[in-house]
Amino acid sequence: MIKVPMTVEGANALREELDRLKKVDRPRIVQAIAEAREHGDLKENAEYHAAREQQGFCEGRIQEIEGKLASAQVIDISQIPVGDKVIFGTTVVIINVDTDEAVTYKIVGDDEANVKVNKISINSPIARGLIGKEVGDVAVIRTPGGEVEYEIDEVKFI
Repeated sequence: MIKVPMTVEGANALREELDRLKKVDRPRIVQAIAEAREHGDLKENAEYHAAREQQGFCEGRIQEIEGKLASAQVIDISQIPVGDKVIFGTTVVIINVDTDEAVTYKIVGDDEANVKVNKISINSPIARGLIGKEVGDVAVIRTPGGEVEYEIDEVKFI
């Protein structure tokens, strides 16, 4: 089985979602199905069909999360010796060499990635170009618009 890297925060978020789905959402949906059944004819009962559809989505998500957690390799970077090298789980401040624009990214697993909150996947082109580099190094990242050079300004282990 292929292990998928995941941060401690990402694993905890998935566990919380799984717990909510099993203890809150699933019982609520079962109750909605029971109430809809009481209304009679199931063929033309929109409430029943909607509740069954919700049940399908909920059960599918539960299975998906359980699968992700089973194949996850949770990496706690607080247990890794501190250095200036960019590794999985680190937060890195990079500066575009051409524009002097600074950007901060946290390198996380695929399921945790969200560019809106500056979390990028370990498999993204930017992360792949940064992994293994140290503070002061210049990483050349190939983008659709051409190659962009970023200088690594800071590496944080938070």
